[in-house]
Amino acid sequence: MPGAGEALVRIHRIGVCGTDLHAFRGKQPFFTYPRVLGHELGVEVMAIGVNVTNVSVGDHCAVEPYLNCGTCIACRRNRPNCCTRLQVLGVHIDGGHASRLLLPANKLHPSKILSYEQLALVETLGIGAHAVQRAALEPKESVLVIGAGPIGLSVLQFALAAGARVLVMDANARRLEFCRSQFGVQDRFAAGPDAIEQIKHATNGDMPTAVFDATGNAESMRGAFGLIAHGGRLVFVGLYQGEVTFNDPDFHRRETTLLGSRNSTPDDFRRILKQVEDQEIDTGPWITHRCSLEQAAEQFPHWLAPESAVLKAMIEIDHK
Repeated sequence: MPGAGEALVRIHRIGVCGTDLHAFRGKQPFFTYPRVLGHELGVEVMAIGVNVTNVSVGDHCAVEPYLNCGTCIACRRNRPNCCTRLQVLGVHIDGGHASRLLLPANKLHPSKILSYEQLALVETLGIGAHAVQRAALEPKESVLVIGAGPIGLSVLQFALAAGARVLVMDANARRLEFCRSQFGVQDRFAAGPDAIEQIKHATNGDMPTAVFDATGNAESMRGAFGLIAHGGRLVFVGLYQGEVTFNDPDFHRRETTLLGSRNSTPDDFRRILKQVEDQEIDTGPWITHRCSLEQAAEQFPHWLAPESAVLKAMIEIDHK
């Protein structure tokens, strides 16, 4: 049974992200093995401990998988997403590839409207929502999203919701077409030597005032410094395990603002739930592949293959 401040949840849906797939392949630097995966969760509350007031038995919830200490400098400044002792479910500690899980109740965000699949997508959406919040976008400004994978697409959706004009660059033509067909993005650019001139032409020579790099690729991240308008902002959403360099005189000449964006906050989760409930954010295009929990180990190798065209896979748990 759950203790004070805890909740026991039944897991119904588990989103699969690149972190999970890389971990399965044994190439996730944050992991110690063995590890139970699963941090994108749609759950049902089965039991609650004393002093729990934010959820009730039977509630359907999204899970904020970032377990913060509550006492470090980041937590004291209401920045739990970058807690100095942060532990992420399914990454640093065992996660939700299970039928049930005991969690701090304050990490549950209920909705009376959304499906378990939509709830499981909130964590992914939160990465983009938080990055857009960090950039403080203004309506109609030109925004470039580099990398049209799941993280880039989450940035794209919230940039569009903020009223920005969104441009997308990616090396994958299929992903660029997805941005057009599903989100109506007209300004799409194939990554390569011609991209800078094409983006400059599309912005009447100004260049984008906000650039989000969601690739986690060092070459792309270095190149992103040359794609920003003077006085603009660059947000690193993707993570690269190494050093990224830039030309300091050019950085100063443009008076570039460089921002890192990590995870998301409780406020982000609450805001996303309302936006999805109000149909400001459409989760419909996201899920491209599904399987049961029992089939996951068999499916992961297929989802790792480039030809699989996985955008977001969803693991379904049948509790009948």
